[in-house]
Amino acid sequence: MLKSFAVAIGLVATFVSHAPAAQAQSQLTDVTLALDFVILGRHAPWYVAQAKGYYKDEGLNTKFIAGRGTGHVIASLEGGVAQFGLPDVPGLVLGRAKGSKVKVVAIVYQRSPYAVFSLDPGANVTKPENLVGLELGSGPETFVPQVIQGFMKQRGLDPKTVKFTNIAPTSRVAMLVAGKVPAIHLFTLSEPGIRKALAGKAKLRVFVPADHGLELYSLGIGVTEDYLQKNPQHVRGFVRASFRGWQYAMRNPEEAAEIQHKAVPALDKGVILEELKLIRSLVVVPDTLANGYGWFGDAKMKNVVDFIVANVGVGDGAAPRAEDLYAKGFLPQQPIKP
Repeated sequence: MLKSFAVAIGLVATFVSHAPAAQAQSQLTDVTLALDFVILGRHAPWYVAQAKGYYKDEGLNTKFIAGRGTGHVIASLEGGVAQFGLPDVPGLVLGRAKGSKVKVVAIVYQRSPYAVFSLDPGANVTKPENLVGLELGSGPETFVPQVIQGFMKQRGLDPKTVKFTNIAPTSRVAMLVAGKVPAIHLFTLSEPGIRKALAGKAKLRVFVPADHGLELYSLGIGVTEDYLQKNPQHVRGFVRASFRGWQYAMRNPEEAAEIQHKAVPALDKGVILEELKLIRSLVVVPDTLANGYGWFGDAKMKNVVDFIVANVGVGDGAAPRAEDLYAKGFLPQQPIKP
């Protein structure tokens, strides 16, 4: 959840006017980005920003580490393992209710990417009602099960009937393909890789709650409140460099796939390209076209909190206010548009 650099000269002029000159390697500040999941094709735009020197333009030496869901990303940020991370906003609501001090400063996925993958013959999940009584491969490091259960409650279905079986993220696809679990949840972007693993042995069914009324912000760029207060310029620079990478990757997907494949040879270049095509629908929406990458609105942020409180609950914690989830003023003054 892709056009040539037709206005390259104008874009370069814009970026130069808003970014500091590239600095010598010895002057760069080391920062780490905790990705939301294991490294996959969906992460190509971040590698583009790195390879093109956009982070260095901002005085940052950026490296990436794999994640295992929002819980792991929050732990990486609060433990100082990473300065930037990619938490999922619904999961962040639950994290804040438990005392987390992480906020998002930009939204990357404007549309919910959650998907339930199953096989035909097999569980054959094609409608909300098929979730009732389903066993789903999942993991304790992610908040997606709560979102799926919240979606079921919203639809008048019993969320307690779903059984979530803990499976390591790297093993879920193999377990599904081998028929050892009837269904798994991953992001929609996993579809090309799963189809390749199936090799035509069965029909893949992809059920996407967003196609059935689930409207939530998803992945955002997150930082701790402490880091935000102490390093506002680093945050602004990281966000600006990242979305320069996203802009370039969406306009030049084949080159972006080549860049990531060179950095991570284990990834299939064709699968990277397919993921980049899918990711566009999650990232480039009318709000992005009008306001640039990363933009988000107060009302939709409140909708995420309201959805979680009404359909999931926050346990023993106190429900956060919508404004507790984010900090504004860190997007580029000159919006970076698709």
